[in-house]
Amino acid sequence: MLWSVTLSAGALCSSFNVHAIVGRGAKTAVAALRQVGLKPRNVLSAPRLRRAPPKPSRVTRRLTLFLAAACGLIVANLYYAQPIAANIGADLRMSESAVGLLVTFTQIGYGLGLVLIVPLGDVFENRRLIAFCLAGSVVALTGFALAPTAAAGLSAALLLGLACVSAQIIVPYAAQLASEDTRGRVVGDVMSGLLAGIMLARPVSSFLTHWLNWRAIFFLSAALMAGLSFATLKGLPSFRPTASLSYFGILRSLFGLLRDTPLLRQRIAYQAPLFAAFSVFWTASPLLLLSPAFNLTQQGVALFALLGAGGAIMAPIAGRAADRGGVRLMTGAAIGAVLLSFGVAWAGGAFRSLPLLAAAALILDMGVAANLILSQRALFALGDQARGRLNGLFIAAFFLGGAAGSALSSVAFARGGWPLASAAGGGFALLAFCFWLTDIFTRKRET
Repeated sequence: MLWSVTLSAGALCSSFNVHAIVGRGAKTAVAALRQVGLKPRNVLSAPRLRRAPPKPSRVTRRLTLFLAAACGLIVANLYYAQPIAANIGADLRMSESAVGLLVTFTQIGYGLGLVLIVPLGDVFENRRLIAFCLAGSVVALTGFALAPTAAAGLSAALLLGLACVSAQIIVPYAAQLASEDTRGRVVGDVMSGLLAGIMLARPVSSFLTHWLNWRAIFFLSAALMAGLSFATLKGLPSFRPTASLSYFGILRSLFGLLRDTPLLRQRIAYQAPLFAAFSVFWTASPLLLLSPAFNLTQQGVALFALLGAGGAIMAPIAGRAADRGGVRLMTGAAIGAVLLSFGVAWAGGAFRSLPLLAAAALILDMGVAANLILSQRALFALGDQARGRLNGLFIAAFFLGGAAGSALSSVAFARGGWPLASAAGGGFALLAFCFWLTDIFTRKRET
């Protein structure tokens, strides 16, 4: 039974004024207080005390929109080169087998940044750290746009991936500024911008390359990053973490966080296979659509990719739902949706149905986005001392899953066509679903 007793400071010399004792045992409490020499007044008629109001959110609607747009524009830099890699490679005199290194070097840089830069969000003032990374993006994008050789292009791609981790500093920064009861909504809204950037980058770069040239894309993005860096310094609220660890202490703590945080390992076990499935679909589906089975043009593939961007609408929905509870069941539904999408995708290839493939893309993206938001909402609820490190470890781990999916997808499509590729994606989704079922049954046995 919860007793709420407020003692008046002025009565310390004479008697105590008890403002609120609630529940059926109020009379018993009064008697107990009298036995120890206290003289409560107005106990039974006093109003109930209200809980102290929670920490107010510092995230306005305008700030949320800015952070979401910033995340989308930043992370899009990682994906502009994917559909136009052949154009870039021809201009930089790269062999056909080496063209894929443009994307690979960007991914390597991003992976390094997640481990080496994102944890700095737990040590340094976040606004300045974000602006510094954005300035690095300007340098990398300009260097990539001006690159005369393959070596220069690959170096710029590595730096670009390293600098673009600012998006993963923004997400926990937004969570820090939000109040507890709005954190899921804020994270979902910001992540919807990030996911939209991922999904829209490919069609945007395809269209701009068709109308302008590939270098223009990176010049335009460099100008946008410069504007974002200035706006970040001038317009974002300051946030300085309370962690007292040194930078190397932060890095040494990463393994301990992974070892001692079961929820982090659980969420990685769900999201890494799902992102592998996501990468399988979006690596193999353009190959299928360009094949004689569908005979789409590059512009047609870009339009198809736009359909997948609709999955980003699931991010704010999942965030708001997570604030109301029921994360475990929603996680199962999200993973189940991804598993279902590969059944639909297989049928789309077997019956040469573009509508079925489009439906599969939308269901897949919605499921992956929903589980991502649910995972981040759960991890950010663990406390504010290590949000940057938790987010960095989580993103880095499932990013590796995505890289594995991309590598397997090319091999599967080359050897078994779309049926084998869709089976590989479905296998990853089934693995995540098995992890979820195992956790559910384990919890039931424990209770």
